[in-house]
Amino acid sequence: MKYKTRKKAIILLADGTIFYGKAIGKEGTAFGEVCFNTGMTGYQEIFTDPSYFGQLMVATNAHIGNYGVNENEVESDSIKISGLICKNFSYNYSREDASGSLEDFFIKNNLFAISDVDTRALVSYIRDNGAMNAVISTDVDNIEGLKKQLAKIPNMEGLELASKVSTKEAYYFGDENASFKIAALDIGIKKNILRNLANRDAYIKVFPYNTSFEEMSTFNPDGYFLSNGPGDPEPLVDAQSLAKEIIKRDLPLFGICLGHQVIALANGVSTYKMHNGHRGINHPVKNLITGKGEITSQNHGFAVNKEETENHDDLKITHLHLNDNTVAGIAMKSKNCFSVQFHPEASPGPHDSWYLFDQFIENIKSN
Repeated sequence: MKYKTRKKAIILLADGTIFYGKAIGKEGTAFGEVCFNTGMTGYQEIFTDPSYFGQLMVATNAHIGNYGVNENEVESDSIKISGLICKNFSYNYSREDASGSLEDFFIKNNLFAISDVDTRALVSYIRDNGAMNAVISTDVDNIEGLKKQLAKIPNMEGLELASKVSTKEAYYFGDENASFKIAALDIGIKKNILRNLANRDAYIKVFPYNTSFEEMSTFNPDGYFLSNGPGDPEPLVDAQSLAKEIIKRDLPLFGICLGHQVIALANGVSTYKMHNGHRGINHPVKNLITGKGEITSQNHGFAVNKEETENHDDLKITHLHLNDNTVAGIAMKSKNCFSVQFHPEASPGPHDSWYLFDQFIENIKSN
């Protein structure tokens, strides 16, 4: 039954280009911004990462699903990508501690996905022409209808998505008797970030995306954290106001990915949409403070303006992406605040960037 006839499917890009494939399971249609991830492993973490909300994920690794899924390897409570595009999909898996197949995981999460796609050609096209909206569908005889629907999908630039993935109610994580208390703003937080903070003797209260400083401060935290997340950082005016209040009071503040961009905006530095972003687990970054190189996990389609950061009186660039010299980390000169564009909790190095969590705790201790 794994070899039953599968429905033909297409990928229709916003510029009218079409690629062909086959539906992995159910028939369907899914819309989103098409992007690609170069990671060889970690597909389950990618699919459940809230930062990918609203995106059609192209997996560049040729085999997806071959090691199944494990219920402990999720970054949120559900799949967050809009759909999956891959070359070879493995219905069977071979990992001793897998708790099920990727196919069943997709069925449970109602995800539409297609395989048998020339992903090398598709990724090459995206690299040349940039990330853009697209639709994947088994409705292969309705191209004009799909084009009309696709035209109504908003572009990622200017799109606020944090509210779609943030917690609705505040919650706690870790040991309430821990030495440190951290207030975290959930604009798309990954579970492994919370695990890394808790492993460093911290008790975390996670707040919804639009929480005010006054409300977060009632927790009486020792430090504040701004999480990763999806979409354009510019519309997140509440998060920027929060960051400004924390910075004004010189309280310990750490930001990752979208949180990093929010901190830049709170300092008057602009952000911009990249041609096709950074998504993978082998991105080289140079730590300008230590001079060391780090292998990092990255997942972002927006970046911080480098020239404005360099010309800012109270900001310094701490990390640079070695592929394109984009800003990968910043710190304030006069305040207890720093941030990085990459994901230290994802352990691609595997431990190259874990020191950032330790640095945050040290900043709290010295405050």
